[in-house]
Amino acid sequence: MELIYKSTRNSNETATASMAILKGLADEGGLFVPDSVPAFDVSLDELAGMDYREVAYNVMKLMLTDFTEDELRHCINSAYDDKFDTKEIAPLVKKAGAYYLELFHGSTIAFKDMALSILPYLLTTSAKKNNVHNEIVILTATSGDTGKAALAGFADVPGTKIIVFYPKNGVSPIQEKQMVTQKGDNTFVVGIKGNFDDAQTGVKKMFSDAELNSYLNEKGYQFSSANSINIGRLVPQMVYYVYAYTRLVADGTIKAGDKINVVVPTGNFGNILAAYYAKQMGLPINKFICASNENKVLYDFFSTGNYNRNREFILTSSPSMDILISSNLERLIYRIAGNDAVKNKELMTALSGKGEYTITDDMKKELADFYGNYASEAETAATIKKVYESDSYIMDTHTAVAATVYDKYVSETGDKTPTVIASTASPYKFTRSVMNAIDSEYDKKTDFELVDELNRLSGVKVPQAIEDIRTAPVRHDTVCEKDEMLAEVKKFLGI
Repeated sequence: MELIYKSTRNSNETATASMAILKGLADEGGLFVPDSVPAFDVSLDELAGMDYREVAYNVMKLMLTDFTEDELRHCINSAYDDKFDTKEIAPLVKKAGAYYLELFHGSTIAFKDMALSILPYLLTTSAKKNNVHNEIVILTATSGDTGKAALAGFADVPGTKIIVFYPKNGVSPIQEKQMVTQKGDNTFVVGIKGNFDDAQTGVKKMFSDAELNSYLNEKGYQFSSANSINIGRLVPQMVYYVYAYTRLVADGTIKAGDKINVVVPTGNFGNILAAYYAKQMGLPINKFICASNENKVLYDFFSTGNYNRNREFILTSSPSMDILISSNLERLIYRIAGNDAVKNKELMTALSGKGEYTITDDMKKELADFYGNYASEAETAATIKKVYESDSYIMDTHTAVAATVYDKYVSETGDKTPTVIASTASPYKFTRSVMNAIDSEYDKKTDFELVDELNRLSGVKVPQAIEDIRTAPVRHDTVCEKDEMLAEVKKFLGI
């Protein structure tokens, strides 16, 4: 049965999976959501006997129903190949009383690789299916990791161009170096004088500008997105939660049907939403533990039912979570509002206008599976040091936020359900913050001296992604004001 996608802001706007992937964002700024989430058609025990690619096929075929088996398998096999530096694409490592799902073994050493390795194949396949002849312009805002993963995925892909905006002083030095050294004639990277929310707002504004989109079409271009607002990003993220669960079944830790908890360091809400959709499919998840840093807008939301972005924006050591407008939360709001596009649009209009909205008590009851908390900068650093000393395991700052919040959850509830923590980035991506947490004396060293010291302490090989940027020349040095983003897009496209 074909699954239809609807806009969260207009129930009359529908799309097939491939068209939703192509468009990225629905009209009026809405997001595409499935009209229902289909149940697994193979058992959890059967999934436990499959490798990552087979699990991916058996999850994604249910969500991307207008792709043929050959098309989908081609996308999966092209994405999940030897670009990952471990035999298991997403290893599950037991440390410090939890199971760390290492999602950073791809080419840019962050979890975004899991979805952005496959998105170019899904997108180009979608274009062919829908007879699209325009050049596709991937327009993306990044808080640090999406940018490089998208650039790496789309670099020199025929029929595409990619433009990435990032907050000039809001990412780690390694993250910035990864982006500004990106090769590819179809790539363009711009630092903006502002924060991630400014970049994301600017990108969304361009997407929803009908006049601009008509002009682009005249010139032979059309926008699409590599952010998690694109369901082509979200669906592949569902896979690794299913995979993690089935590894626990395969090794006898749990039996098929037993519940697990999932902890996700959360910024734009896409990663944890993918776990939520996996539960709708039939994955036995007990609690979604939503971990925030000091930009704790989501913690406050889950505590009170009020979402309020009117607050100070804090730059932290976990910059990929330095976000006050969590775009993907809209998909959850739509669902707990009873799939009511009118109600959802009313709340999103309030967010863009007054900067806040409050959900009803009935909607709040629908969030019983979620637990929210946050980690301060000091707590994040203390967790890195503690787990290094207890388990000789070094985690990045975002994973440490998740681990800190998990400890708070267990302390509050006593819940000992087996728990998977999404480990979203390699510590090599945030060497200064990570090494300073272990010993403040490390702050005297240069970024690449810290890389070598981290290698010595952890025994983990320096990833190729880091070696590649040690001496790579800067290829992108454009910086602009936040109200100049459209001008930079037009300049790059030559229109």
